Amino acid sequence: MKTGRSANTATAARSVQGSYTSGVVIAVLGLILLLIASPATAKIYIDINAPSLPKLKIAIPDFKNLSDKGEHPELSARLSQVVAGDLDLSGYFLPLDKESYLEGAESPLTLEEIRFKNWSVLGAELLLRGAYTCVGSRLEVEIRLFDVIWGRQIMGKRVLGEVAGYRRVMHRVGNEIIRKLTGHEGIFLTRLAFVGTMTGHKEIYTCDYDGRNLKRVTWDRSIALLPRWSPDGKRLLYNSYRDGGPMLFMRDMVSGKVRRLSGRKGLNIGAAWLPDGKRLALTLSRRGNPDIFLIDLNGKILDRLTKHWAIDVSPTFSPDGKKMAFVSSRSGSPQIYVRNLSDGREERLTFEGGYNTSPAWSSRNRIAFVSMDGGRFEIYAMDPDGTGLRKLTDGTGNNEDPCWSPDGRYIVFSSNREGSYHLYLMNANGQNQRKIVSLKGDQTAPSWVR
Repeated sequence: MKTGRSANTATAARSVQGSYTSGVVIAVLGLILLLIASPATAKIYIDINAPSLPKLKIAIPDFKNLSDKGEHPELSARLSQVVAGDLDLSGYFLPLDKESYLEGAESPLTLEEIRFKNWSVLGAELLLRGAYTCVGSRLEVEIRLFDVIWGRQIMGKRVLGEVAGYRRVMHRVGNEIIRKLTGHEGIFLTRLAFVGTMTGHKEIYTCDYDGRNLKRVTWDRSIALLPRWSPDGKRLLYNSYRDGGPMLFMRDMVSGKVRRLSGRKGLNIGAAWLPDGKRLALTLSRRGNPDIFLIDLNGKILDRLTKHWAIDVSPTFSPDGKKMAFVSSRSGSPQIYVRNLSDGREERLTFEGGYNTSPAWSSRNRIAFVSMDGGRFEIYAMDPDGTGLRKLTDGTGNNEDPCWSPDGRYIVFSSNREGSYHLYLMNANGQNQRKIVSLKGDQTAPSWVR
């Protein structure tokens, strides 16, 4: 947390030229000290690029119902719960237990009326006060975020939506808070796709980033695998055995129309979008050996990206689309390589461990991958040249299928640390690991889109 107190009195004093009188020097120093002490100059700012940072303690009482007839009283608690859950999952905040609050939903909403001492004694650094009004199916939410320490308002926001869509309304509020305090977009309106076995078959599902709003996408009653969102979120690639072997399908997420993109003899697996959303890569074994090919959205082969006697799979592309990381067995065991698409040069990235797979390239130019470590699968991250290696999970079951958030600041992954495989969320540095999808059966192979 930065407070804007960057002025240094000693430096200021040295900058005063010798021709100034001592009285002027004292006046200048006095002005600087006044600015330092002024609450108006203080600014809470979360440096989300820091290796580690303490969580801001925030109090979020139930929202005040301002509806004429008190419609939808249940939203008082639900609205605060959604935004508290968002801020908690972000890893930057620690929502305080409501049981400790000295005031509730009917407490004051305005700066002039709020008794900040009632919140500071709880250790709160921030206070989020909210109110809502329901008119028919319409919902209006007003929030005000306060700095408890300085006793000032940081932001105010009014958001409109539908009563039935109150979660989306509050996700928008959470994003606004993240943007205000970090300068970056939040993840609270993003979506996931994944493989689930709730029906006894492997089918594709989608949900909100926090596991809510679950929807089933495929009804193949077979094996569906490896969903991959297009960059714009309008299409979804996946593999399915519904027609026999592992063929590649694409679903239009607006119309629901599904068409087969590649049903060539042998493998048609592991598709990955290029950043332009117009081309994709996948592994084909049409000539016997599994290699990575480039195809267009009609399934036409545009190029052969790898040509080796070994098995090459799991392509993923750099943010600028100029390089491709992939897995190859050419060294005798699965290892991660990178290929420069302009000149065809290939370089091995992983040398530690005998089994490295599932690379995922982030928008912030980091590569997450899975490595066998001590008999377990763990998730690591590295720079695109193989340096900056960091272990993100450690000793809690098998951790697999890493996928970056669209902003590159979070990773969703599957883990069986509690028995079955479920989906978990963590910050890019491995901190704040939380379970977000816990359904019947297994949930694996997540894909994330804005």
